[in-house]
Amino acid sequence: MMAGYGDDPHAAGGPARHIPVLLAEVLEALSPKAGEVIVDGTFGAGGYTKAILACGASVVAIDRDPDAIATGRALEKQSGGRLRLVQAPFSTLDEHVESAEGVVLDIGISSMQIDQAERGFSFRTDGPLDMRMGQAGLSAADVVNSFKVGDLARIFGFLGEERHAGRIARMIESRREKHAFERTLDLADAIETHVGRAPKDKIHPATRVFQALRIFVNDELGELAKALFAAERVLKPGGRLAVVTFHSLEDRIVKRFIADRADAASGSRHLPEAQARSATFKKVGSGVTPDEAEISANPRARSARLRAAVRTDAPPRTGDFSIFGLPKLPEPKLPGVNWPGER
Repeated sequence: MMAGYGDDPHAAGGPARHIPVLLAEVLEALSPKAGEVIVDGTFGAGGYTKAILACGASVVAIDRDPDAIATGRALEKQSGGRLRLVQAPFSTLDEHVESAEGVVLDIGISSMQIDQAERGFSFRTDGPLDMRMGQAGLSAADVVNSFKVGDLARIFGFLGEERHAGRIARMIESRREKHAFERTLDLADAIETHVGRAPKDKIHPATRVFQALRIFVNDELGELAKALFAAERVLKPGGRLAVVTFHSLEDRIVKRFIADRADAASGSRHLPEAQARSATFKKVGSGVTPDEAEISANPRARSARLRAAVRTDAPPRTGDFSIFGLPKLPEPKLPGVNWPGER
């Protein structure tokens, strides 16, 4: 199940208006009320936040994209003190709120980011090969032009589920020796030329590579895992967790987390020893997907899935990434370059 944005540089049509996905279902899962605090960990264009405020609840809205925070300042001023915006990764949500009655996470990329060519997330129009949600740190161009072939192949293969991962990685290594990849269309066209495109192909050959680069550059799977642990720490007993994902890798993480936390009988099957424990969440239903009417109105919703859970009164557990079964990938930084404080 891919993100499904139909990322074709030659596709017709202009930018899509941002529409919050599964909004009614998210509100039903959160059930926000006056006097409650809800954490919107992925503020974006503020779709969920606006709807939650309309229900009378207060919102702590988090986004690492400075553009999203800047755009939301007007709404913050209009909220009468019921909205607080925080520029930070949503994995740190427990550092910005002590407790809450609800947490909502809408994982992935926003329509605003896709539609801004200068952000480099899409190859619908040409732009710099960037993809950084926080507009700082390692860029997609850094990855493409400096990472080893084996590392690129693993990134494309796992994060993009790209069957030509090795071929594309070797092509990139050969081409970048002549001149670096700096633009989105340059990379997309090089992939299409190398791999080819059959008339029956529904998506552009570069779509999965672009997805993989975006997820890697922003450490989206790691951020999601950390955010779920953080939500467990801040939610009050009876607090509601609602997470909307857009492809199988994200959904698998959320599904495994809820299953693990709702299991009170024994330790995780991914851990060497079973230990008695209390369930920290109660699973609510199964994954919810958009109906045909929503998909028709908002094609970007077609691969979305909502999973929800309710916090119990058991103390939070220690975060353990082994429950997610994630493979070892390269560090999301330039090879051979140390960050401050590292040796």
